[in-house]
Amino acid sequence: MINIPNVIPHRYPFLMIDKVLEVEPNKWVKGYKNVTWNEWYITEGNKHMPSTLIVEALAQLGAFASMTKDNGLGFLSSLNGIEVLGQASPGDRIDLYYEITKNKRGFVLGRGEASVGKKVIVKAHEIMIYIQPTR
Repeated sequence: MINIPNVIPHRYPFLMIDKVLEVEPNKWVKGYKNVTWNEWYITEGNKHMPSTLIVEALAQLGAFASMTKDNGLGFLSSLNGIEVLGQASPGDRIDLYYEITKNKRGFVLGRGEASVGKKVIVKAHEIMIYIQPTR
């Protein structure tokens, strides 16, 4: 079992993943986020998880595919080709997938997908993460 707080520094309220299910190091990672009524972003006027936070969840998950014991901290560096195709509401489980397409000199480029059930709600064609080396 992967202990999320041991890998990334995010904590409530900005930790956007609940569980990492599978990891193929330096290739891909799968995880999920359960959306509940208790989330800070769910309000009377906003009854779904903002797509920007779903993209953040994909980036946080991407750190697990690219991290090793020798790596430092991962930072979201850039985004390109984000498609919002649906929404996630309280009670939904967002299945997350991140795949590394290139890893060079601390810059990890990958693509991600978030889905609820069988419906893809967010596609990210390029998510770049910069891994800052530890000192």
